[in-house]
Amino acid sequence: MRYQTITYNKMGRAGYITLNRPHKGDELTMQMSRELADACDAASQDDELNVLILSSEGDNFCSGSDPQEPDAGYVAAQAIASIDKVTIAAIDGNALGEGLELALACDIRIATKRSRFCLPQIAGGAIPSAGGTQRLPRIVGPSKALELILTAEPIDAQEALRIGLVTEVVSSGELSTEVEKLASQISGYAPIALRYVKEAVNKGMDLTLEQGLRLEADLYFLIQTTDDRMEGIRAFLEKRAPHFKGK
Repeated sequence: MRYQTITYNKMGRAGYITLNRPHKGDELTMQMSRELADACDAASQDDELNVLILSSEGDNFCSGSDPQEPDAGYVAAQAIASIDKVTIAAIDGNALGEGLELALACDIRIATKRSRFCLPQIAGGAIPSAGGTQRLPRIVGPSKALELILTAEPIDAQEALRIGLVTEVVSSGELSTEVEKLASQISGYAPIALRYVKEAVNKGMDLTLEQGLRLEADLYFLIQTTDDRMEGIRAFLEKRAPHFKGK
């Protein structure tokens, strides 16, 4: 399918979604969010993919939602959050408002040195509505999340790294290389194991420790029945790289 506001491509076991409204700071519209959701749905159904990378074409990662279409941010963030592949946000430039909330919906965030992050909604008499009040405290802790939301002040990439909002900061020229290196590493692992890790971590956040450990044990026993697990054992014994098939 041809898109007007994003591009979607595949390379090996990685999918690439690129926001493509650079003249508008890659600001989210409902059309962009629907196209993003369609691409995420296609990626979810593609058994060849293990990783999905989200980036942007312009100088900003995403500067928020179009003021005329405030619900666009929620639709986009939900589309990314619901996918069962590992998602990586490649952030070059500003991630503001719903743009930051979109990045928060990804599993891993890598930024460039020129990136800035802000949830400015309270300055306009509103609150984050695309997951910011829920995902941000789960990533950086409630106290720091409240500070960022209540002050509406931007932070730079180094501060984002310090508080755990991003996992790595690189130069703009290094971003693609670093993201692809990480994607290549993750893509080589067993697809079912990757899905189960996401499920265990994400669902476990809403469970007690005892319930979370039970979920982990259930998923561990389930994965013992897969062909990929048997292949992993054989490869270890035969001292070779495993060939996982997602079965």
